[in-house]
Amino acid sequence: MRKHLEVFPVTGLPEVQAGDDLAALLGSADLRDGDVVSVTSKIMSKAEGRVTFGTRDEAIDAELVRVVAQRGATRIVQTRHGLVMAAAGTDTSNTAPGTVLLLPVDPDASARALRDALKARYDVNVGVVVTDTLGRPWRNGQVDLAIGAAGVRVVEDLRGTTDSHGNVLAVTEPALADEIASASELVKGKADGVPVAVLRGLADVVLAVGEHGPGARALVRDAEQDMFSLGTREAARAAVLERAAPAGTRDVDPALWDGLLDSVEGVHLQLLDNSVTVFGEEPVTVGVIAERLAVLLHAEGYGVSVRIGPGSEATVTFGSRSR
Repeated sequence: MRKHLEVFPVTGLPEVQAGDDLAALLGSADLRDGDVVSVTSKIMSKAEGRVTFGTRDEAIDAELVRVVAQRGATRIVQTRHGLVMAAAGTDTSNTAPGTVLLLPVDPDASARALRDALKARYDVNVGVVVTDTLGRPWRNGQVDLAIGAAGVRVVEDLRGTTDSHGNVLAVTEPALADEIASASELVKGKADGVPVAVLRGLADVVLAVGEHGPGARALVRDAEQDMFSLGTREAARAAVLERAAPAGTRDVDPALWDGLLDSVEGVHLQLLDNSVTVFGEEPVTVGVIAERLAVLLHAEGYGVSVRIGPGSEATVTFGSRSR
């Protein structure tokens, strides 16, 4: 059991410029073996020259690999790093007008380079965590999470161990690197101009010299394993469009389906005022399609009810739009 943990800010750092030696700038931090250095991705990006000219939308387009969800101008996307975050992690604060700050090309590699440089310069064995601020599903507010890591155990696997009552833990895997990032944010912050913090008392999670570990990439869940890999509207649309007849049919209009599909793999749809009736030969298939249409309408902001009729028929009724 960990007995004591200290978190303190590294103050007095200058404005970081492209090409700056971050290890040299951290000379005032009084680092010790077993410390963990938490560095915001912004100063890492600045030192690496990850600044582009143009609009933020252009930067997002260049950095994303897929759109997870979109509401108006706000886009939640997956980056080339595998991270799912708003605006691909791009930033226009504390950077010159007309420029956009991008995430490091490889945050884990950035963390490894800084760890090696700190060892070479100060002969200390520390862990390094590169952090960025992310929102979270189902929760208001944002927290700092680890997007890069070196020399620290990023996950503590407790599966197969038992709790105090003798119950076997089946899924418990604390994300240590994320916990470190969030703890460090308590003494950092954009408004305060403190981009680095040091955590002391975590020697048990710091790896031996030369062992960098798997990095924060190990914390990223692949889309194939993610039960929520798409936003609600996007998932509902995908579920419906998967069943679209290949040729001669009309696609669902995302605005409000001004032309619903004529058929969906043998299931026929009829739009009457504020209801959609689903017909088909298989009752189960009809029910599935009706429920998927209901999810899509609900995701678009409509009050929805579903009535399963006699035989192979179901009716989806929707009220006024709430948003």
